[in-house]
Amino acid sequence: MTDPTDPKPPTSLTAPTSPTGHDGLVRRVAARAAAETGALPPPVDAARLAEAEARLGFALHPLLARLYRETADGGFGPDYRLLPLSGPADSVVGAYLTWREESAGAAHPVWPEGVVPILTWGCAMYAAVDCRHEDGQVLLFEPNAHGGGPWDRCWFLDSPGLAAWLETWLVGTGWFEEDAAGRDGVTDPRPWPGAAGRLAAPAA
Repeated sequence: MTDPTDPKPPTSLTAPTSPTGHDGLVRRVAARAAAETGALPPPVDAARLAEAEARLGFALHPLLARLYRETADGGFGPDYRLLPLSGPADSVVGAYLTWREESAGAAHPVWPEGVVPILTWGCAMYAAVDCRHEDGQVLLFEPNAHGGGPWDRCWFLDSPGLAAWLETWLVGTGWFEEDAAGRDGVTDPRPWPGAAGRLAAPAA
């Protein structure tokens, strides 16, 4: 059965970096980032974005691309803050390629194609954006309870879209907030229904 939350990947390699409807959100994110972190790394230019997407083999979700193009090369956001876009393993591209290499040929792949890690929560947990999803659903990878076999139980749906996830950070209603427990409007991540299908090993 096809999972309606997992549309086909985009056909173009480079996604547009100025989707309509998010200008105000991007400005608010940039303002909070500047207020909280002081000296941010410079934004990623078009050449670096294109290079990163070429290494990934697909386009970043447009809103995620805007954050790196217009705000900074990581260093802002909830908790441990967004990873830099490219570089060694502790970057979006580096971590994605490492996880995908571990999944290649494995009986039980751990990391789905098209899902980029954007932030570490510590203890091997990641926030990740599904670049194959129209709204860029945000996923939680929580591997600590894994006891062998398929990894789909380690994947959770944090937010139906990147814009909504950023809003929870801006207004303080994310489950990751220190005082989130029991507060109105706070929703815990739930099992990702598309995990098993996206993690299925390709046919030999």
